[in-house]
Amino acid sequence: MNNNTSIQPPTSNFGPEKKLNIYFTAGIPKLSDTTEILKLIQHSGADYIEIGMPYSDPVADGPVIQKAHEIALKNGMTIAALFGQLKSVKSEMNIPVILMGYINPVLSFGFENFCRECKDSGVSGLIIPDLPPVEFEKNYRTILEKYNLNFIFLVTPETSDERIKYLDSLSSGFLYAVSSSSTTGNNAKEINNEEYLNRLANLGLKNPVMIGFGIKNKSDFDQVTEKAAGGIIGTAFVNILLNNEDWAEKAESFIRSIIN
Repeated sequence: MNNNTSIQPPTSNFGPEKKLNIYFTAGIPKLSDTTEILKLIQHSGADYIEIGMPYSDPVADGPVIQKAHEIALKNGMTIAALFGQLKSVKSEMNIPVILMGYINPVLSFGFENFCRECKDSGVSGLIIPDLPPVEFEKNYRTILEKYNLNFIFLVTPETSDERIKYLDSLSSGFLYAVSSSSTTGNNAKEINNEEYLNRLANLGLKNPVMIGFGIKNKSDFDQVTEKAAGGIIGTAFVNILLNNEDWAEKAESFIRSIIN
């Protein structure tokens, strides 16, 4: 990965090529497994890699990813350690790597220092759900632009059209559309909320839309990508990492089952 691999949007939200973004928490199952998982996800055919930065209070996450955060922190994963791991495989990565996490650890690290390390580590973009858009515009947007980092905002079924357009105008790379107002990993009854997906598709957004939360298999992925550019799978993949000693083979097979 040459500095930053761009988050390239699909040719259209309704094109045949649907993007798959695989999330996992850095530092699981063991501290040293992060780099192997990165290469495995890329080798298996995913389009993006989203890495969760472990945090002691991951309020937006469900029990599986909360457990992953807890294990990763016990394993000794830190932001500095993650950057070191990313740098060690930077030359081998050719798909975008996105970091997802909470704002407090990033501020503790120093926001500009964090962005500088992202660029040096080959990171393409950030997802920080608890960073308010107003704060983003006022204090952080210019720093992100300085280091050529995409920033991705989240929307939900309850987000108004006006606010969706506003968040889309601030986002770059893609817009993260949460399938339901719940924590990650919940079996959302309305994962294929047709009214919501139609609304997003008809707003004329500048960014492609990626759907996340609750997607656990190929059927879910195919459903949400009928009207969106791609899907984000996290909890189902993290479950494989946490619950299988032979996780590498199962993880690769899982990703391929979504794509094929």
